[in-house]
Amino acid sequence: MTPRLPDTLLVLERGWLSANSVLGFAGDATTVIDSGYVTHAAQTVDLITHALAGRRLERLINTHSHSDHIGGNAALQDRFGCRITVPAGLDATIAEWDEAALLLSPLGQQGARFQHDDLIAAGDEFSMGELTWQAIAVPGHDMDALAYYNPERRILISGDALWENGFGVIFPELLGSADGLQHTQATLDKLGRLPIDLVIPGHGAPFAEVDRALNKAYQRLTQFQASVDSLAWHAIKVLVAFALLERQRIAEADFPAFVLGLPFAVDVNARYLGLAEDALVSKLVDALAKSGLLRRDGNDFVTA
Repeated sequence: MTPRLPDTLLVLERGWLSANSVLGFAGDATTVIDSGYVTHAAQTVDLITHALAGRRLERLINTHSHSDHIGGNAALQDRFGCRITVPAGLDATIAEWDEAALLLSPLGQQGARFQHDDLIAAGDEFSMGELTWQAIAVPGHDMDALAYYNPERRILISGDALWENGFGVIFPELLGSADGLQHTQATLDKLGRLPIDLVIPGHGAPFAEVDRALNKAYQRLTQFQASVDSLAWHAIKVLVAFALLERQRIAEADFPAFVLGLPFAVDVNARYLGLAEDALVSKLVDALAKSGLLRRDGNDFVTA
């Protein structure tokens, strides 16, 4: 049985493209962690307005800076006047709104620029939902990512460092900016040493079978360690699927240019897979169709 969330916490479980949001209530004040994707910003504001039920949204804290976690920041700040806290390593990237470092332009994704008010670093503590949370460094998927842990109730808000069936794409490894595989290993080891009864992931429902999730994550990591090419192919599929889910429909004739217009896909293919352009496009169509993410509708591709 999944442990019950404290009454002071609420999880807004979102579908793709948006990450989950976690709200913590303390009297009249509310804190939220992560805010979804920018095209869902109006929905995010509506969902949080309903959840607040007249309370104040005092603070928004991010786990990391990927588009599906920060896309509602600007809208929430504009609507509620909340202060925004980001991981300390992201200070300059967000202040300068570096779209390459934020992986917006490389992945063909959108974002709404916002101004953050303060920073949080590993080892810092904060109060949310009448509980004290510790910030924990969880590099791998994103080198500056943080997870948030409450030792009293043994709850982990994991962002994309640990899901029930894996973890987020290890971008630093493929971008050559850091040893993402090694850092992911260290992050999983660190989380495995924590006493955790409940994980609230960035995507998917909260779960209690932590050992099972860690075993799945280690299995996936072992696969990627054995073949970085498998990580490269996985990342390209995820990227293209995300872009398709945002677009919903595209003419089949336009799909090759769509794929080849994504800098990350082109670069990673060139560096790791070496597929010809037509072979890359054909392989993506087959893989996405097989996984149920893409189907033909007349002369169009649509997301299933």
